[in-house]
Amino acid sequence: MVVVTGQNKVSGNPDDAMSSSDAEDDFQEPATPTATQAGQALPLLPQQFPEVVPLNVGGMYFTTRLSTLRRYEDTMLAAMFSGRHYIPTDAEGRYFIDRDGTYFGDILNFLRSGDLPPRERVRSVYKEAQYYSIGPLLDNLEDIQPLKGEKVRQAFLGLMPYYKDHLERIIEIAKLRAMQRKARFAKLKVCVFKEEMPITPYECPHFNSLRFERSESETKLFEHHCEVDVSFGPWEAVADVYDLLHCIVTDLSARGITVDHQCIGVCDKHLINHYYCKRPIYEFKITWW
Repeated sequence: MVVVTGQNKVSGNPDDAMSSSDAEDDFQEPATPTATQAGQALPLLPQQFPEVVPLNVGGMYFTTRLSTLRRYEDTMLAAMFSGRHYIPTDAEGRYFIDRDGTYFGDILNFLRSGDLPPRERVRSVYKEAQYYSIGPLLDNLEDIQPLKGEKVRQAFLGLMPYYKDHLERIIEIAKLRAMQRKARFAKLKVCVFKEEMPITPYECPHFNSLRFERSESETKLFEHHCEVDVSFGPWEAVADVYDLLHCIVTDLSARGITVDHQCIGVCDKHLINHYYCKRPIYEFKITWW
């Protein structure tokens, strides 16, 4: 008679036997990872984008093709929507870009068909193109007004290495005087001169020879600083004093500063013989409120 028990007998080499605890270890299900562990151990999968992409740019809504956003490889938009980066979505599922969307339509129009913005928006769109690193759009905008003219203007201002420092000095002096006097505006004197040497109508015939054929001692006789708050010049270019005045007023206005100016005379400092300084002096009025 054969007796069958409820426990099977294990036969064979004892070394080949496997304990129940060992078997459980080999076939144990992995524990469910916590959120922290998942973030550390499991990298985010590449983000998939639809062919038609809904966008929320700073609260303004746009819709465009994925291929439009990837039109130029070396741009921020192409990188953002390459799938390598995670782009958050709003409550409606639109992909969110935390940027003012006022001029984003102009960005899309260029990516779609190469359209450029009207002149009054060129500067603002240029700033956005810099943010999104859209090189072809930057190149196109730099070749039209007003940016093309700005390049010429900056080339002229490059002849005066202390131009920006002098602008800051004008602002600081005007602010200090207004605060000291508790006044709404402040006035200061500014000298703007193009030529290094003094010129008067009857001196013109002798100007060139005196300028290029003078000794070191004579040079020192002509060294002179006008009694003004700030002095711009000299420079060698076709642009004249009025052009530089326009640059000064334009750049101060761009800083939100209201400025008026008028010529109040010339510097009458006597230098040598019948030569006087004759550099024009302008009164600048800075209004603070």
